[in-house]
Amino acid sequence: MNLDAVKRVAIAAAYHGAEVLKSNFGRISNIKKKSANDLVTEADTRSEAQIIDTISKVFPNHTILAEEGGLKQGAADQLWLVDPLDGTTNFAHKLGFFSISIAFSLKGNIVLGVVLNPLSGELFSATKDKGALLNGNPIRVSPTKAVADSLLATGFPYNLGDILNPITGRFINCLKAAQGIRRFGSAALDLCLVACGRIDGFWEQNLKPWDTAAGMLVAMEAGAVVTDFAGDHFTPDKPEILASNGHIHQQMLSLLKLPIQK
Repeated sequence: MNLDAVKRVAIAAAYHGAEVLKSNFGRISNIKKKSANDLVTEADTRSEAQIIDTISKVFPNHTILAEEGGLKQGAADQLWLVDPLDGTTNFAHKLGFFSISIAFSLKGNIVLGVVLNPLSGELFSATKDKGALLNGNPIRVSPTKAVADSLLATGFPYNLGDILNPITGRFINCLKAAQGIRRFGSAALDLCLVACGRIDGFWEQNLKPWDTAAGMLVAMEAGAVVTDFAGDHFTPDKPEILASNGHIHQQMLSLLKLPIQK
């Protein structure tokens, strides 16, 4: 498989979707709820349509799993995972931190990831075993050695009310230990922030494969360690993700094991 060609198509698809998001940013009136806290706008669906159309024109036989449209069946070993708007709540509230996330899996392994922030123009990309890039320039994780000196990020799942105690328990553990915690609202970008060293660690649970697949690869190719909360190998179908610069990973795993609060 020519991954350079796949990457070109992924980047083109991301920019086509970004045009939809930029043209609709601040102008959305039709906002629907998939659940109490899970929003979807016409920008999500229009962006997704552009992305899928771009991919399908070049790779008509590939399978595409997208957040809003579900599964477009094709070759089982060639799978695209598409989030046309990661950070819909931010977008709906005119907060300019959101992204497009596109990953490509070959025979069950994520081998390409692209994450684009349409407003800032920052394009994160990674090809397996070839490193991670930000607008074409190599990126690496931070050298921070201790959680006490770390800036962390997290997110809260849509079913927060159902699992409030473990969510807040982990948050309090990390809040007490870290230099600071941010909640940005786009898991794909959070993973890329770990990749480029702006934050030192990120954890969240109950995400979907299209939320994490691309950012996971970008982070790992930049030197990050990515596991579940037990420290086991992470795959996008898992419900828990912890990504760090590697130096603080064991400390983070300890903080995420409940209970620790004192």
